[in-house]
Amino acid sequence: MKVLLLKDPKDKDSGPDPYIKELGLYGFEATLIPVLSFEFISLESLFEKLSHPECYGGLVFTSPRALEAIKICLKENSKDEAWSKSLKQRWNTKPAYVVGKATASLVEEIGLSPQGEKSGNAEKLAEYICSREKPNSSALLFPCGALKREVLPTVLREKGISLESLTVYQTAQHADLQESLSSYFSQQGIPASIVFFSPSGVKFCLQHIQKLSGDFINCVKFAAIGPTTAEAMEAAGIPVSCTAESPTPQDLAAGIQKALHLQNC
Repeated sequence: MKVLLLKDPKDKDSGPDPYIKELGLYGFEATLIPVLSFEFISLESLFEKLSHPECYGGLVFTSPRALEAIKICLKENSKDEAWSKSLKQRWNTKPAYVVGKATASLVEEIGLSPQGEKSGNAEKLAEYICSREKPNSSALLFPCGALKREVLPTVLREKGISLESLTVYQTAQHADLQESLSSYFSQQGIPASIVFFSPSGVKFCLQHIQKLSGDFINCVKFAAIGPTTAEAMEAAGIPVSCTAESPTPQDLAAGIQKALHLQNC
């Protein structure tokens, strides 16, 4: 059975994409179509803030893209040297809060120790941070995207925990998205399951998928990587057949297997 994953591929350097690999263990033939493109912004401001760990109580990351922004910052030799010689060690005396394993692994790549990776979504991460931070302490630095949700900032603000947000990337539709979807449906046919990985993916893909699937759309089992994406799908009128218990390849594959086992088309 075919599964369409609406997400970016993992870095080519790190081997096969873990979602394709895991779904393959269940006998699924999975294909990735990149949905989003990202423009990184305010990188000088980001490095300026990273240069002053004494001003902050820690870091918060809810997206792998925020870590990509930091990696781009550190590509300059002088900045990389400053990070390696002192900044990394100084930040390591403070928490680096993350949502999910993918973000946690990128935090480790820049030499920091992630906390809260089992949270899985912004709501649970906010609860985790509130259980560990004291009100009116130094602000937590939050590099984020222009489309960030307000759940985490709102919860922290209500608990008196200061958060300093800095927008470091903007999200747009991938230039090849429509062509890639058309090509997939014409060559592979209607997949048994389609997985959304973000509310932006729902926004950019749904109309094309409805058009390409036609009357067969009712036979597709739609899956979400987490509750936020599931909410966006439901709001757009998509029946959600499964939501991964946590945003991991293992939980997603198990959920799809269960949903397709009940397949009646």
